[in-house]
Amino acid sequence: MKPPGSSSRRLSLAGYSLAGTSRGPCRCPAGPVLARTLARAPPCRLLLVLLLVPALAASSRPRARGAAAPSAPHWNETAEKNLGTLADEDNTLQQNSSSNINHSSAMQKEITLPSRLVYYINQDSESPYHVLDTKARHQQKHNKAVHLAQASFQIEAFGSKFILDLILNNGLLSSDYVEIHYENGKPMYSKGGEHCYYHGSIRGVKDSRVALSTCNGLHGMFEDNTFMYMIEPLELIHDEKLTGRPHIIQKTLAGQYSKQMKNLSTDGSDQWPLLPELQWLRRRKRAVNPSRGVFEEMKYLELMIVNDHKMYKKHRSSHAHTNNFAKSVVNLVDSIYKEQLNTRVVLVAVETWTEKDQIDITINPVQMLYEFSKYRQRIKQHADAVHLISRVTFHYKRSSLSYFGGVCSRIRGVGVNEYGLPMAVAQVLSQSLAQNLGIQWEPSSRKPKCECIESWGGCIMEETGVSHSRKFSKCSISEYRDFLQRGGGACLFNRPTKLFEPTECGNGYVEAGEECDCGFHVECYGVCCKKCSLSNGAHCSDGPCCNNTSCLFQSRGYECRDAVNSCDITEYCTGDSGQCPPNLHKQDGYACNQNQGRCYNGECKTRDNQCQYIWGTKAAGSDKFCYEKLNTEGTEKGNCGKDGDRWIQCSKHDVFCGFLLCTNLTRAPRIGQLQGEIIPTSFYHQGRVIDCSGAHVVLDDDTDVGYVEDGTPCGPSMMCLDRKCLQIQALNMSSCPLDSKGKVCSGHGVCSNEATCICDFTWAGTDCSIRDPVRNPNPPKDEGPKVEKMLEFQGYFFQHVKAFHRSDGAWPLNVPLCTDNYLVVYSNLCSFLSAHKYTLDSIAKELNVHFL
Repeated sequence: MKPPGSSSRRLSLAGYSLAGTSRGPCRCPAGPVLARTLARAPPCRLLLVLLLVPALAASSRPRARGAAAPSAPHWNETAEKNLGTLADEDNTLQQNSSSNINHSSAMQKEITLPSRLVYYINQDSESPYHVLDTKARHQQKHNKAVHLAQASFQIEAFGSKFILDLILNNGLLSSDYVEIHYENGKPMYSKGGEHCYYHGSIRGVKDSRVALSTCNGLHGMFEDNTFMYMIEPLELIHDEKLTGRPHIIQKTLAGQYSKQMKNLSTDGSDQWPLLPELQWLRRRKRAVNPSRGVFEEMKYLELMIVNDHKMYKKHRSSHAHTNNFAKSVVNLVDSIYKEQLNTRVVLVAVETWTEKDQIDITINPVQMLYEFSKYRQRIKQHADAVHLISRVTFHYKRSSLSYFGGVCSRIRGVGVNEYGLPMAVAQVLSQSLAQNLGIQWEPSSRKPKCECIESWGGCIMEETGVSHSRKFSKCSISEYRDFLQRGGGACLFNRPTKLFEPTECGNGYVEAGEECDCGFHVECYGVCCKKCSLSNGAHCSDGPCCNNTSCLFQSRGYECRDAVNSCDITEYCTGDSGQCPPNLHKQDGYACNQNQGRCYNGECKTRDNQCQYIWGTKAAGSDKFCYEKLNTEGTEKGNCGKDGDRWIQCSKHDVFCGFLLCTNLTRAPRIGQLQGEIIPTSFYHQGRVIDCSGAHVVLDDDTDVGYVEDGTPCGPSMMCLDRKCLQIQALNMSSCPLDSKGKVCSGHGVCSNEATCICDFTWAGTDCSIRDPVRNPNPPKDEGPKVEKMLEFQGYFFQHVKAFHRSDGAWPLNVPLCTDNYLVVYSNLCSFLSAHKYTLDSIAKELNVHFL
């Protein structure tokens, strides 16, 4: 059976442009409504309507199980409404074009009528159905529509038939998701909201991707590895009496997905330095069942979207429609981030300014970002980042602005974004969120190095502006990895709780009545989980602390998340959960880098580190003499900021918190833009020439990173804050418990950023005062579904064998392991070996070590 969107009813408009650039003379067709409408429409619009009227008027309504098709109203009655919608979108595209979103001249467009495929059990077949709605037939007794967990749609366009198989994106909304609007000046809160946002694939096309919403027609995109297709309804409001629903579908090159994720999946961990004994043991242990690094581990960016008042007016003064638009955009962003950055974008709230704007909306994005940052600090909802979508057109080179590396901060975890079509806003939001995650814009000069392939049509962070790109370049992925490894983004590792949707086996979230849930795409170890119940003998089904072969918890003390730097905290399995504990870091003020730096927001702050981050690995912080001499002068060569046109002198107490002075500066900074020139200064001091150079390096958000960062040490037990040198105690941080000798966490742990003691894994208690050594793991009585004897041996081996080893990884056993010399020390291990007839050769092969 032909679907409603068959070729006989599909109109090719390859030359039709939404921007309407061609404006030649034309004649209006007969009919008073069309005449009035087309009189103010460009010729491309006339072509569209002239093609639509005869084709759609002649179309027939598909019959669902013998139901009679009511006659459709004449299309003249809706033509004016269609063109009004297109006029709005025309203006939108012109706005985006002025904001550096270039639309490819190669893009093709068609009109199509998609259909939903309905499966009939008694016939074991699918039939196309003209109603696109995915609401479940039997709704529960609440006012929120529940949509089908799975749906399929058929679309015919560009000479091809596409069947899109979709799964509800149950990772999009958190269980605490809330929608906020204003009535009589007061915020009104609504728990939950309509969820019609899907991810999926094209049937029969390997590695294809789909991201669609179905609340009001089909909005979104799909790609088949060669082309990307964007689809949306021709009109926002649809009369159900009409036959089918016309959609605009656009086609543009997508290109093959590169191997960059595979190439970047290793982090150089094979280049091991000399390690102390226990670290060597843990390293070998991870080699058997490796833990995931911070990049490989799935992360969760909890996002709040705010819509300004013009956005609300644009969506017909309906906060429901406005919120649905925001959710549709984030659904698209989530599909990009989870695929390429191992990061889910989870909506925790959408706020719509229904009565008036809560801040001044201006054409200056820098000023608007500053004002929105102040507003964000009044928001009560928890979020890792809060972004504003506005219908303003920025007088700026880009369509968005956000604070670089600001995620997890209540002050800097914000961004402002221009409105456009959903796919365009998704790209803009992807860019501004990437800035929050420490990913830079890429000038064209970096394109070959970053492997941004031409067939993609450009990469997301390209400075030149590209349309509808869904790829992050190799450089962007590497910068995100570096950001995480420096200690940024600690909040991203806290997995949000499940959706607010009803319990459903297969949505990937463990809910009431379930023991496990692998999701539709297998996200856990299938042997451990059957129909949302743990397999016989299994203790867990997923997570870094779940053994993927035995389905048992890793033993307490197993390292599940490495510390990425000296300010981070290594996380260990608890022994009673498959999940790694929350990602925490040391409290601000801890000494780091051999007492040369201080921990601040999970990073080790030193002037050397900052100089190298800006100017490259050969740079370093200048001699103290430079700071003491120049920053007290209050000139462009050294100062503590600017007051109007006047440079501010640093007090002697604050000289190390002023202008950043470095050695070995490169011609251009690695990040930001050079404002003015590099200011080279040198002195002959104590028999040598010292370099005291500096420069003003400004980020898009107007932050000048040419000044010493907050958290950098400036004296004993002192650090910089707002260009002042303050005692660490002045930060008023909550303290962790002290023992009778005044030692934090009894000297057996560290104080975390949550002011809790994280104990060494042989100690326990809120103050780490209780000795709790890791006990010898006894073989469990219930071995689980796939316990192997060698896995059992590995536990014994790493717990008991703490003998000598060499730095090259060899195990110096010149005598059999269980002779009299070793038997007393390793009696349990030797008994185990004897019982299972292990040999040194089998041990070496299994553990990937060699014996002398």
